[in-house]
Amino acid sequence: MKVTRFYTGTDNESHFDEVEVPCDHAENIQHPDIMKVGGIFFRDTSQELFYHPSPFHPVSRRQYGIVLKGEMEIGMGDGSKRRFGPGDVFLAEDTTGRGHAIQSLTEGVLRILFIPLE
Repeated sequence: MKVTRFYTGTDNESHFDEVEVPCDHAENIQHPDIMKVGGIFFRDTSQELFYHPSPFHPVSRRQYGIVLKGEMEIGMGDGSKRRFGPGDVFLAEDTTGRGHAIQSLTEGVLRILFIPLE
């Protein structure tokens, strides 16, 4: 399955990329495509993000994000933007540099499930 990845380029700005993540049916817990994770957490963003985008920020660790509710736009320092809605998955790896900015496109709760990677 294709996943949108955020990464820091040599220009110290975040950029988008598409990566292929294995999506095989795992018969057991020893499946070779199982990734080690550092837990999960849910995050509801503040209503303020509907009116103003967040400041640019890098992530504190590599993590997957899955949008559960609402729609958002993520902007990169290189000027590119993409929209994400329920069911969309992203891999945030821009742990250095200026990072990315988030803006909610729906009034109300924007809920994201984060899965930090080890």
